Amino acid sequence: MSTITNRYDFVLLFDVKDGNPNGDPDAGNLPRVDPETGNGLVTDVCIKRKVRNYVQLANKGTGYDIFVKEKAILNKQIREAYATIGIDLSAPPTDKSDGGKRKKGGVAQGGEVDKGRAYMCSNFFDIRSFGSVMSTGPNAGQVRGPVQLTFARSVDQVVPLEHSITVCAARMEEKPVEEQVGIQGRKHTISYGLYRCHGFISAPLAAQTGFSDEDLSLLWDALLMMFENDHSAARGQMSTRKLIVFKHNSAMGNHPAHVLFDKVKIEAKQKPTRDFSDYSVIVPSQTDMPEGVTVEVKL
Repeated sequence: MSTITNRYDFVLLFDVKDGNPNGDPDAGNLPRVDPETGNGLVTDVCIKRKVRNYVQLANKGTGYDIFVKEKAILNKQIREAYATIGIDLSAPPTDKSDGGKRKKGGVAQGGEVDKGRAYMCSNFFDIRSFGSVMSTGPNAGQVRGPVQLTFARSVDQVVPLEHSITVCAARMEEKPVEEQVGIQGRKHTISYGLYRCHGFISAPLAAQTGFSDEDLSLLWDALLMMFENDHSAARGQMSTRKLIVFKHNSAMGNHPAHVLFDKVKIEAKQKPTRDFSDYSVIVPSQTDMPEGVTVEVKL
């Protein structure tokens, strides 16, 4: 598979209705909010998590495993990678250029690290895409991923709401039922929010990790469908609404990303907003594009 040879920038729009898109553990799991403006926030790592979950469920086979997944032990996966490629981290390096003896048992050194990093890139989609720090434990170095995302920020202010949760059934036999029913907790939501996220894909970095055209296609699929297998009562109704992709005809890019992003304009038809139809999204046509850049609306 050949790596991508073009730079891409993209705008992702998604919304939430009567849910919590990204709770803040430092604030009792309230929806994340910019305290100065009141705009809602969703972290980049939250969005990457949903992409990882989609790819894991899609089960594309060899080369599309996920490194950072629930309950994974990262150092163990790195250690298993070295065993797979035949490098014994408890023995002296087989290549003398890596040193006559192992400096620290169980830790790769010299060219072994390069081989370990190459194996991890070729077998794990999220390392190929987002990069990873693998310099702990057995040490497979660090990878700077070609795909990077910003925080998503809501177009308008959001108002976090708190709802009491009651239960009618008891769990424990040794306690009176009356002590176990009634108000048992709180649920935090926002009524509606349309969020905007910006993304960047670097062709030179893709060449270093092996991020291919097939990987790019899977990434677009994940961004479009990541909420469809992620529904929960806490998150309410979340949907990808627009994915606008700017493709440069060169590896380094033809124009700054912000010039392209500024061409996507979002205006509220009425306030308060409670649905995507309450917004007008202006997407530039190809005739509005600067030379060397094409635009594609994938949704």
